[in-house]
Amino acid sequence: MTLSRAFLAIFLLSAALSSHGDPASLLRIQGSNTIGAALAPALMEGLLRQQGFSDIARQPGDEENELILLARRPDGVRVQMTIAAHGSSTGFRALREGRAELAAASRPVRDSEVAALAERGDLRSAAAEQVIAIDGLAIIVHPTNPLRSLTIDQLAALFSGKLRNWRQVGGEDAPVRLYARDDRSGTFDTFNELVLAPRGDALASTAQRFESNDRLAEAVLKDPHGIGFVGLASVGGARALAVSSGGAQALPPTPDSIATEDYPLARRLFLYRAPGDASPWAQALLDFAQSREGQRIVEQVGFVGQNLRLVPVQADPRMPAAYRDLAGGARRLSVNFRFHEGSAQLDNKALRDLERVRDHVRETGAQLVLVGFGDTKDDPARARLLSRLRAETVRQALFRAGVTAVQTLGIGDDLPVADNHDPAGRLRNRRVEIWVRQGRARDRCTRRPTGIAYCAQ
Repeated sequence: MTLSRAFLAIFLLSAALSSHGDPASLLRIQGSNTIGAALAPALMEGLLRQQGFSDIARQPGDEENELILLARRPDGVRVQMTIAAHGSSTGFRALREGRAELAAASRPVRDSEVAALAERGDLRSAAAEQVIAIDGLAIIVHPTNPLRSLTIDQLAALFSGKLRNWRQVGGEDAPVRLYARDDRSGTFDTFNELVLAPRGDALASTAQRFESNDRLAEAVLKDPHGIGFVGLASVGGARALAVSSGGAQALPPTPDSIATEDYPLARRLFLYRAPGDASPWAQALLDFAQSREGQRIVEQVGFVGQNLRLVPVQADPRMPAAYRDLAGGARRLSVNFRFHEGSAQLDNKALRDLERVRDHVRETGAQLVLVGFGDTKDDPARARLLSRLRAETVRQALFRAGVTAVQTLGIGDDLPVADNHDPAGRLRNRRVEIWVRQGRARDRCTRRPTGIAYCAQ
């Protein structure tokens, strides 16, 4: 990516005013500590290097969890970008008050925040809402804790204080000590929305609260009886537990389970901009973050990037026959397509992923199979039909993007990844997986009894 003439004109004007004084401010980000602690600075540095800036350095801001990124343009002009990472809610407030060009959030924007910024455009539009990385809330314990997994229900009972001894969840006879993020944090909002609120629970008053993921992880690492939740990049020396929801298989927070968002506590990390904002650097950072280079930086920092890769799936006798056939003859891509709540329209992440799948097919010649899933219905046949229709929706969107020869399959409500008794869980179960078979030789195809066609290379 290179700077356009219009971009350069705006940039030169802003920088000229400070060539002999304070550094020109190019971009301000406020919001999530999960993003602001390491990911946002790394993406900013990557963009500046790409555009030929030098002498890139970091210095602390006025308060804890604030950072100033300094650099020099090729002609020597000093510039800066700033980050204030005090929680997702603070980012939307700064966006509304004109104190930031981008809001970093480790949760989706709330209805109240959309309404507060409505005069500046729709914050849920594809232009305003950008998923820059996938993260997983890791449930961490001390390395000496013998437990290996917990259910969502057990997590809710522990963090609400209903269960106070590790023995009650199969551990040692010892008191449970809780560590949690603060109320301004999107990490806490996500944990609350996925774990506590659906069960009518609230965080126990005995929990120690932290503004920083890293500080929380350090506290758990010092406490053999502690348990907390952090972003994947902050696990450090603690041990992350596998988590299960609604009878589904317990999954650890691995890059594959988080990339597909099958892990029950997977979450998206966002950057938001007001649609009417004219900041060229805000758009440049969003474009860079979505690029392959930007997504490689996401992975280097410790989050899960959105660059596509093949995910191994082992065939299991308990799988539906069609799905077991698929696992035996194809490979899964590291992406799930999901939909807006209460809608058949693909969500904003899916719109970006269409481009990634298109590029993958053009580069590899892969044959695609789209597998739709749904939540539980009174009539299993209706669940299968709806899941097939979801796959057809993705097929049509890919066709418009230039990808053809796509086959669809509807699995219905089998193989849930979340609790179907919970509205958020039902939404997660309404998904479409992408499976690939390498090769272009469509004329040498065989069709299995389940109806899935495989083509030889």
